[in-house]
Amino acid sequence: MADELDELIGFLSDANPQVRSAAVDIVRGLTGGEDGLRALTARAGRALPALLRLLASAGGSGAGEAAADSLVNLSQDAALAARLVALGAVDAAMDVVAKRAGEQPALARSLVMLLVNLTHVESGVAALLQVGDEKVQGLYVAKLVRSFCRSSSDSEEQDTFEYVASILVNISKVEAGRRILMEPKRGLLKQIIRQIDSTNQLRKKGIAGTIRNCCFEADTQLQNLLSLAEYLWPALLLPVAGKKIYSEEDRSKMPLELSSALSHEREAVEDSEIRQQTLEAIYMIVLQDDGRRSFWSVNGPRILQVGYEDEEDPKVMEAYELIGSLVYPLNFLVFLWLFLPCVTYIYIYIYIYIYIYIMVLIHKRIEFL
Repeated sequence: MADELDELIGFLSDANPQVRSAAVDIVRGLTGGEDGLRALTARAGRALPALLRLLASAGGSGAGEAAADSLVNLSQDAALAARLVALGAVDAAMDVVAKRAGEQPALARSLVMLLVNLTHVESGVAALLQVGDEKVQGLYVAKLVRSFCRSSSDSEEQDTFEYVASILVNISKVEAGRRILMEPKRGLLKQIIRQIDSTNQLRKKGIAGTIRNCCFEADTQLQNLLSLAEYLWPALLLPVAGKKIYSEEDRSKMPLELSSALSHEREAVEDSEIRQQTLEAIYMIVLQDDGRRSFWSVNGPRILQVGYEDEEDPKVMEAYELIGSLVYPLNFLVFLWLFLPCVTYIYIYIYIYIYIYIMVLIHKRIEFL
């Protein structure tokens, strides 16, 4: 078996294209199972370079797709992903996507998935960001964002670039990635935010996670974030606004983008992780004074009050309450009234009792001093 596998890997570099095509089809099949992956991992020193060469030289044949699929499966192992990055897999993938995405969308889709796996490792993120070369830094990211935003599709099966959403989450976990995405001259974040309206859940979830990660820079990049308030607040507030129709009085205090969307019933965002991520992003913004003012200016507290009434997920409820503690820092009872209307009265009495008890202890402590 070992000799046969070594011979098979050798066929990946055969001069005959039909032999190469047949060999890579077999390799793709092997990467679909644990035993095959384990055997190929043990021979990664020969297999990975051969697959990358085949990827770059396969032209319009199906061998390129088979090689890409094989690399996707192999790169789920972090150690192999790092080895692929060292072999230039990021550059190779971006080059093939640029040249063949139009003619071979299935190949481009597989390569974007490969980039997702490669950006799970630190070296892969650095390679995609092109860190260290100021002349081209961020160019790959800009190309992916452009393709991502232009190829939006309601059909997930036809969405060649949907997995770019996951790449954006990966690169926005590091400061260099957030800086590139938030640079005003590039305008990448503005393009990305609009994709949260997509019906494709992978896109929607990835964009929510990317915005959340970018908001970690709110203490230093707040003005860049608020310059996009027209797009940012609807993207963050609508997923947590609930399904109810808002009153005319409430909507009169909101910008048009929000008031229009909240003037009719909507489908709820079912994915609790999306709701939690948008709330965490709001929290990081309202930690800043200007962020809180901007939040109030769009009637954000009222939106979260209504959204909280319909929320059932405990973790998401905690995220609502955390924002409430910032928005109403000096009035705990008002916070209870706004954010806990659907909790049974007994719990409210308990909260009030504890609050009064603490106040009495503080008062006695002051008298003692």
